[in-house]
Amino acid sequence: MSEKLWAGRFQEKTAKSVETFTSSIDVDRRLYAYDIQGSIAHCKTLAKAGIVSSKEARKLTAGLKEIKQEIEAQTFEYHHALEDIHTHIESRLAEIVGPVAQKLHTARSRNDQVVLDVRLYLRDAVAAIIRLLGRLQKVVVSVAKRHTETVMPGYTHLQRAQPVLLAHHLMAYYEMFSRDTERLQDCLARINVMPLGSAALAGTPHPIDRKYTANLLGFKKVSANSMDAVADRDFMIEFASAASIGMMHLSRLAEELIVWSSSEFNFIELPDAFATGSSIMPQKKNPDVAELVRGKAGRVFGNLMALLTLMKSLPLSYNRDMQEDKALLFDAVDTLNACIDITAQLLPKIKFNKARLQAAASHGYLNATDLADYLVTKGMPFREAHHCVGQIVGYAVRSRKELHALSLADLQKFSDRIEGEIFDFLKTSQMIDRRTTIGGTATRAVKAAIRAAERKIHKTSADKK
Repeated sequence: MSEKLWAGRFQEKTAKSVETFTSSIDVDRRLYAYDIQGSIAHCKTLAKAGIVSSKEARKLTAGLKEIKQEIEAQTFEYHHALEDIHTHIESRLAEIVGPVAQKLHTARSRNDQVVLDVRLYLRDAVAAIIRLLGRLQKVVVSVAKRHTETVMPGYTHLQRAQPVLLAHHLMAYYEMFSRDTERLQDCLARINVMPLGSAALAGTPHPIDRKYTANLLGFKKVSANSMDAVADRDFMIEFASAASIGMMHLSRLAEELIVWSSSEFNFIELPDAFATGSSIMPQKKNPDVAELVRGKAGRVFGNLMALLTLMKSLPLSYNRDMQEDKALLFDAVDTLNACIDITAQLLPKIKFNKARLQAAASHGYLNATDLADYLVTKGMPFREAHHCVGQIVGYAVRSRKELHALSLADLQKFSDRIEGEIFDFLKTSQMIDRRTTIGGTATRAVKAAIRAAERKIHKTSADKK
């Protein structure tokens, strides 16, 4: 194990406690493949500039590939004294290829090297999350397609409001996950910027072709300012923001599954394989998977706030504080991945209690708005109709009857515009199927939304082939 890369200026050895405190190898070792990928590209760029010979470039590349094999075979040794994955790889490269390894760091710094590694990592991670979201959307559409005739109460303020199709309710989450996908796709544009060649902060005097390096690594842009390039963590914060919104959506769905599985609602039955029991109460079937998704949302929110707090007071350009960013980023990626995956596994296995959902949609005066809309069709201004129906609901509550259970004579006490066809008008099926506007809960509209989603999913799958 060689001495510190920066040891030339120092007369004392670094204290062991400082080595342990400042080491990040336990966190950033997962970047090894990206560090090697970036180093190979940098090696080729140095060869193109004549800084290393073709023979030296081949030797360096072979050594880097050997290190990758060692890491993946788990024979590679890690030491806190070597601080990070970049230093580990450079140190081992020197052992394999000799003094020529010292040329590899020409025209770069660990400052631009680390941000390159993270950008390469996050680019792949985001692409993987987008694919996973696509799988979840496909599951949502599949479940919704099975329930285009299942009626349930829609809620506002967690109070029964109007009847909707269960498929319509589920497709709302399809829309949320679509926006999550769009945000992540947009985020990729800011991730996919090549910083290598910015060096420590001021750029490099060596005649390297940064666009050539970018092409080798598949970057669409090259960073325009060397100080910004090494100091920028916006792309990580933007990802954490998108991840937090995605986790918020997953948490909302998890909350509904938790509530719906309770005996008070009894809308769904969770599969035994995705529930847990109580250590003391034998009858319990707990929605722990959904509860953990809901809880883990706070964890990702915390990562976002920690990244923002980490960066908010840092002067340009690089500061060692930024070493703390990777643990936060990795945790956000891992947590989001796990929650999308487990939700996609859980949803198809849920059993919906159709009879209970239908019954809940038929009680609680959910047809009050439709009665008001009926009066509007008879020429009554909506605000007047709203007041009139409010009086009818009050009468029905006192009579302990639903609106559709009142007699025509009872209804006509409040308005002579009400006629016999009102009882068909107030049927749940008609209430749903009248809402035919784009985005409405009518069976026709919901089936159209599902077909559109299926076409989009099919096109996305075809584009990936």
